[in-house]
Amino acid sequence: MTSRLWTNIAIVIFVLAFSFYKAWPPYDHVDESGAKVKGKINLGLDLQGGMHLVLTVHTEEAVQSEVDIMRRSLQSRLEDAGVYKAQLKSTGTTIEATVEQAAHLDKLRQVVEEDFPVFSEAGTVGDAGVGLSFVLDSRRDRQIREEAVNQALETIRRRVDELGVSEPIIQRQGLAGQRLIVQLPGVEDPKRALDVIKKTARLEFRLVVDEGPEEAVLRQKYRDKLERDLELFPQSLDKKEAPDTPPHAYYVVQRESPITGADLETARMGSDEIGLPAVDFMLMADGGRRIREFSAKHVGDRLAIVLDGKVHSAPVIRSALGSRSQITGSFTTEEAQDLSLVLRAGALPASLSVLEQRSVGPSLGQDSIRQGVFSVAAGGALVVLLMMVLYKASGLVANVALAANLLIIAGALAGLSATLTLPGIAGIILTVGMAVDSNILIFERIKEELRLGKTVRTAIQAGFSRTFWTIMDANVTTLIAGLVLLQFGTGPVRGFAVTLCIGILSTLFAAIVVSRLIYDLILVKWRLQRLSI
Repeated sequence: MTSRLWTNIAIVIFVLAFSFYKAWPPYDHVDESGAKVKGKINLGLDLQGGMHLVLTVHTEEAVQSEVDIMRRSLQSRLEDAGVYKAQLKSTGTTIEATVEQAAHLDKLRQVVEEDFPVFSEAGTVGDAGVGLSFVLDSRRDRQIREEAVNQALETIRRRVDELGVSEPIIQRQGLAGQRLIVQLPGVEDPKRALDVIKKTARLEFRLVVDEGPEEAVLRQKYRDKLERDLELFPQSLDKKEAPDTPPHAYYVVQRESPITGADLETARMGSDEIGLPAVDFMLMADGGRRIREFSAKHVGDRLAIVLDGKVHSAPVIRSALGSRSQITGSFTTEEAQDLSLVLRAGALPASLSVLEQRSVGPSLGQDSIRQGVFSVAAGGALVVLLMMVLYKASGLVANVALAANLLIIAGALAGLSATLTLPGIAGIILTVGMAVDSNILIFERIKEELRLGKTVRTAIQAGFSRTFWTIMDANVTTLIAGLVLLQFGTGPVRGFAVTLCIGILSTLFAAIVVSRLIYDLILVKWRLQRLSI
């Protein structure tokens, strides 16, 4: 045998052996001892079972938060410019600013034009006409909403990664809009996963101004300042209490927070002074500096730790705080773990609502797997039978190449950590049908060469060499279409494109390399005068 033949033998053996090693066992099953064996091919939601969510991001909250930040900055800039006691109020995309003297209106306009160019004047406000309203530019509004959706997408992805879900699908629904699709294959606790995904995790430190058991009393007492400088938050409930139990206390706190969740470096589950679960967290250097300076000025005051609009604790500041702190409350171990998880992953820019929630049971997934395997087996059996009938012994060569093709596809799916879905199985079935097309082209060319009186060896060589570029052209054009679907498709389309692209590449290898190697080995062993084809 020539060195080229030995090289081809080594390549084929290596590829097939490596594919088998990567792919076996292909999916989860129970062995003879009753132990569960993990499959090496990642299965999608429709095969493995799990949870499918369609979420919407309330982007108007992100816009309102941005406008609130700009309102507070405008208040500070007006004071620097000598305009004191200006009354500022933000609603939606509008900021209303009222000054004491009409002479200050020009200064107000100047500050907004110079420092807040994303706002434009919308009209006058106030009975005396000593106020102006400013509206956020529509382009900036769209930009904030787009950024909020993208940030929510990345935050959810980090949280799902922390949960340890294998091969989740997290993407926008369509090219624009504020809807997100989240698919979590194999998730065992859908309620916990949903709670982790939806939690806003907005952490703030707020200085306590007052507290009391009656919300209405506090609102009446601070009704003017609650619109500008203060906010009212309920105390976080004990987890053992009923969901409709009213909070035992309400806190009036300052709007300004020296740090936010963005200043967190890490968060881990810990324990409080009496050993109950808590969340320990550490701030980044800049956040640690700000909280030290802030707490040093307010020794003796109470500092509320606010998470998602609820006060978890409000300890008295005994001395300047450091970069490390703790959130305590009536946490279970799992709740403390989940809270530390979402804090590490980062806060959502806005709250989420569930528009659609579907769960696919593992039994349904197993049914899909059985049906998919049966479809591939049935399609493959028909192709095998047809090739044997049409091309006799040469059909057996095509069938061996087809088996090698399927093994390579399975190995590639496992090796690339690709996800197999029901549409992906459809792609494999299509590949089974297309796989023998290349062999048919080769066989028909060999038959033509034999009819011209060529020897078997010469006919086989001509059959492979003269159909090479035809086979390449046909498969490469299909591969390009598959890559386009893979790049721009979503959901089922992408699952189909994955197996289609892998199948085309494996088909080329099986038809050109494996089939040719079988013929070469036959010609080395026997000097054929006739070919069964």
